Amino acid sequence: MTLSGLSLRDLEYLVAVAELRHFGQAAERCGVSQPALSMQIRKLEETLGLAVFERGKTVLVTAKGEVILAQARRVLLEARRLMALAQELDAPLSGPLTVGAIETLGPYLFPHMLRPLRRAFPKLELVLHEGRTYQLVEALRHGALDLVFLSLPVADPQIATAPLFFEPFVLAQPADRPVAADGAARVTELPRDGLLLLEDGHCLRDQALEVCGTLGLGGKRHSTSLETLRQMIAAGAGYSLFPRLATLGEASVGGLVSYAGFDGTPPGRMVGLAWRQSDPRAEQFESLRRVLLDHPPPGTRVAAETSSK
Repeated sequence: MTLSGLSLRDLEYLVAVAELRHFGQAAERCGVSQPALSMQIRKLEETLGLAVFERGKTVLVTAKGEVILAQARRVLLEARRLMALAQELDAPLSGPLTVGAIETLGPYLFPHMLRPLRRAFPKLELVLHEGRTYQLVEALRHGALDLVFLSLPVADPQIATAPLFFEPFVLAQPADRPVAADGAARVTELPRDGLLLLEDGHCLRDQALEVCGTLGLGGKRHSTSLETLRQMIAAGAGYSLFPRLATLGEASVGGLVSYAGFDGTPPGRMVGLAWRQSDPRAEQFESLRRVLLDHPPPGTRVAAETSSK
């Protein structure tokens, strides 16, 4: 076997199919046709002398394939480190930077952070993604993402984190049937029925249950996204806890949804940055963080300048 039969692009194809369990979706992610991707993977399997995938109604990874994929991810990660190191030697925070954010944060944070970042780092090319916490952390660990905006803490020894700001939660309620009629929400006075939640996998769901769970409140209706949850509230289906940034701008659904802050110390989440411990650009990420600390989103409280490494 010679190295002439291997390429980094082929390894990216392998990893994409393994993650998506679908050749068509993997081809779309990689920007090639499905026949071209399938042919290259077949050639790579022939070069390796083993089958990485079991092809049927669903795509499965073979036992030997799991070993190959683990090494493929390591090779791709080292290749990205090589490119990152070269960029670092050329200019700090220049070129593409792949950034992820949790779905309940990204659409509301990105509009506030893009202008100061582009002004501070004019050569930086941000590539933005959204996902759920476990998906983003996994992509970060494997090198598919460089930075992630998420809710802290993150319990992973491979991931370094640094806080950005505390974002309070507010009560989202039907405007014509407000839960907090006087404009000030109190956790102890929330009705036992009517709590709407995001579906499993969203950290905001777990945080809402942590706030309300001590009262025996439980959400019987669930939504796949924060925007659908907002529409459910507008329809009068119940109430929920929303992060403050998601209530700015045109967020009342034509006056059908109102928001109330909590009395006293509000519940909320600490939003922070996460990157791989091994990434050689750690100091550059700290510089990016300092720019964001100087431009906090409205309604948030800047965090202390400490990081977990």
